[in-house]
Amino acid sequence: MTQHNPLLTLAYNAGGTVKPNRFVKFGSANRTIVQAAAATDAIFGVSDGVTTGYLNASTGMTVDVHVTGPVRIVYGGTVTRGDLLVSDSDGRAITAAPAAGVNNRTGGVALVSGVVGDVGSVLINPGHVQGAT
Repeated sequence: MTQHNPLLTLAYNAGGTVKPNRFVKFGSANRTIVQAAAATDAIFGVSDGVTTGYLNASTGMTVDVHVTGPVRIVYGGTVTRGDLLVSDSDGRAITAAPAAGVNNRTGGVALVSGVVGDVGSVLINPGHVQGAT
């Protein structure tokens, strides 16, 4: 069962296509977000699906972004509860696995295990991790 209890949700404008339940980062303008697309992206929250009816948000649409609390997120690979999560190329959560000396920007910690396509849970906690040398 996914855990979903967002403690703080903020409204932003989509700076491009944003899918529901994906990691997001700041866009090029204030109050604008874009979907995260790499393990090095500075994730700050997760897009909600309710504001878009679980459809993709287009440029300029308002998107609610959960920035605190456990929330639903789509997994992009095999995830084990307790894993630090980063974004894949489609904003989905995958396990952080940086190469030696490489930095990843994490979006939080997995609360449940799952596989690609599952809607799991992440405790939002932006940070970074560096691969061991």
